[in-house]
Amino acid sequence: MGTRKYFGTDGIRGTANVEPMTAETALRVGMAAGRIFTRGPHRHAVVIGKDTRLSGYMLEPALTAGFISVGMDVLLVGPMPTPAVAMLTRSLRADLGVMISASHNPYQDNGIKLFGPDGYKLSDEVEASIETLMQELDAPEHQAVTLSSPTGLGRARRLDDAGGRYIESVKQTFPRGLRLDGLKVVVDCANGAAYRTAPSVLWELGAEVIPLGVDPNGVNINDQCGSQHPDSMQAAVISHGADIGIALDGDADRLVLCDEHGHLVDGDQILGLIARALRNRDELPGDTVVATVMSNLGLEAFLRSERIQLLRTAVGDRYVMEQMRASGLALGGEQSGHIILGDHATTGDGLVAALQVLAELVQSGRSASELLRVFHPYPQVLRNVRVAGRRQADHALASDTVKGCVGHWEKRLGVTGRVLLRKSGTEPLIRVMVEAEDAGLVEDVALDLCRAIESSADGGVS
Repeated sequence: MGTRKYFGTDGIRGTANVEPMTAETALRVGMAAGRIFTRGPHRHAVVIGKDTRLSGYMLEPALTAGFISVGMDVLLVGPMPTPAVAMLTRSLRADLGVMISASHNPYQDNGIKLFGPDGYKLSDEVEASIETLMQELDAPEHQAVTLSSPTGLGRARRLDDAGGRYIESVKQTFPRGLRLDGLKVVVDCANGAAYRTAPSVLWELGAEVIPLGVDPNGVNINDQCGSQHPDSMQAAVISHGADIGIALDGDADRLVLCDEHGHLVDGDQILGLIARALRNRDELPGDTVVATVMSNLGLEAFLRSERIQLLRTAVGDRYVMEQMRASGLALGGEQSGHIILGDHATTGDGLVAALQVLAELVQSGRSASELLRVFHPYPQVLRNVRVAGRRQADHALASDTVKGCVGHWEKRLGVTGRVLLRKSGTEPLIRVMVEAEDAGLVEDVALDLCRAIESSADGGVS
């Protein structure tokens, strides 16, 4: 596909008002994507949502102008979770969905994620087509996109009931007839996209809600709150005597939980709990779950004990979703808290995942501390080895020294542990992950691997 200037592993992302995350880039995205997705005689439409970052006010109108200029109507939904944009794109029969968000990043960053008419993230091939048109627009002598005539311009309007539509859609994923009455729930919305919808869903289902991170001001998204900084949620659960805590990230497509004692629960535990529940209800196709290479070996061992198979993919929720679709599966996720329930959503949805856990909490009658820890994680060590550049990283990973070291430890660990080396997608780093039942061994293995990499590439350990 060639070198990409704009699209990365999850749309376009960068520092706001710095190339490529500028109004000019957003205009080009609208023009290029709009032209590719406007085919046929019917009126075409795009749904545009955003989180609460200040820079959203810059990128939203620029995208709108681009889409309108090629004849596409624009439906503006304002601050809304990423999964809401995906859902609304399908529900409204729109041709395209756009989410303006940098997820869990600080407010200085922003991003543009695109969804097709089916509500799924665009394939690499379609992104490459948009990228090609955008780069052609960079050349002033080349008219890459045919603009609409004055009478063929698109129109823009606000969709006032977008929040209500999403809230009702999420509530439909909760078991019919079940209520959250008597349950006290802390929910930290990260001053992000779910600051209105998440507390409303929980309250309407009967819970007593203690909301945190619901006062966005444009610059406080993910600032010492949300899934990346769950301390406030943990403290609030203890101080309010709550039954459970939920922390979402800035665009609400991931979550972490804590029990009534404030102990954190990551995506692997959530994935294991939901997998067992679905299998017990005979709602887990193929008795198979999808996770990434980063998910703990303890999860794999737990699922095996439950007669559930685990398929692993590269890091990234889009790769999890691709494997789910290719294999006809209903559940996948990441250790970071992206949980995808294919029967309910086309992308990760922190609130939908939280409701599945709350349903189990209510139906079991057990405390969160009893319910949420379904397996004992294997001790895990993560290290970064900095190298001079990507070429040096490739050389180190292909060297006989590193391959020999990996082979030695894989043989030594057998089925009781594993090692994983991978290049960072954003920095000149080689990431080293070691897991084993023996906690004392993982540090020794990681150190030996880091030394092997250093001897094959000029760098340092961080």
